[in-house]
Amino acid sequence: MERNVQIRFRMISLILAAALGLCGCQKQVSFENPYSFEDRLVQLEEVGSDGFSRSFASDISAPGTIENTDTVLTADAAAVYEIGGTEAVFEQSALKRMNPASTTKIMTAILALKYGNLDDLVTVTDDAIITESGSSMAGVKPGDVMSLEDLLYGLMIPSGNDAANAIAVHIGGSIDEFVKMMNAEAHRIGATGTHFKNANGLTDPDHYTTAYDLYLMFNEALKYEVFRTIIGAHAHNASYFDADGRPLSASWGVGNYYMNGKCETPEGLFVFGGKTGTTQAAGYCLIMGNRTEDGREFASVIMKADSRNALYDDMTEIISKIDK
Repeated sequence: MERNVQIRFRMISLILAAALGLCGCQKQVSFENPYSFEDRLVQLEEVGSDGFSRSFASDISAPGTIENTDTVLTADAAAVYEIGGTEAVFEQSALKRMNPASTTKIMTAILALKYGNLDDLVTVTDDAIITESGSSMAGVKPGDVMSLEDLLYGLMIPSGNDAANAIAVHIGGSIDEFVKMMNAEAHRIGATGTHFKNANGLTDPDHYTTAYDLYLMFNEALKYEVFRTIIGAHAHNASYFDADGRPLSASWGVGNYYMNGKCETPEGLFVFGGKTGTTQAAGYCLIMGNRTEDGREFASVIMKADSRNALYDDMTEIISKIDK
């Protein structure tokens, strides 16, 4: 194994030297731009004692191991990976850069759980005012005071863009600083095909991810038990206060068709949660956690299906491939 690692180091060094030679100058690696070719090679050089690079650790699936071409989907990209293992069940354009829509909020939740406290009282700022037509909202307004825990439910269940911005300002101090944290965290977990421009997933040409990177984010988020609780909730009632201290309440219900009974889950599988995302640019997206009867867990991803019904048809098609 040690010899293989040494050989890998030499090969990577030769590739990097050739790349630098082609451009005629040496370029200092900078994590301010964690999506460059040089940075990808640096990550590959970070090999652990088990022989796996940090990006492709022994407890996550590696991308590109299979490519299913015999399954017809409406979606532009799709994948199924084992959680906590190395099995790739299904891949179709899993490394293609795509608009993630509100699946972005998985990363927003990761940072909230990593750096915040659930009982934090968050005062909503003017950043929660979003005027884009069709924007999904939790219903909070500037001056409202809500716990971080309730904001996380408002982030994940009704997919509140206002909740996302409130969380971003609370954790990062500003949306711009929070976005920097998002990109740094994406790089840390190996999601090098991802770049964020906002905390909610509203359309931006420089805001993108891949089906594989969404799996990496979901895999990371599932390490927090409270994340599992939130995405597994079918409904949530939040209690909070307006700017004048008057009590308010909100009720949210899950939109995942497998969880609300609008779509039948394939026999032998249990859907334990997920995150939808829909915009005109992104189409219909969904990342979801599935559990087999013997306790194995899988993440399944659909990106840019052409309708809501097609989204669930495609999802049923790919999760049916899980060996139950």
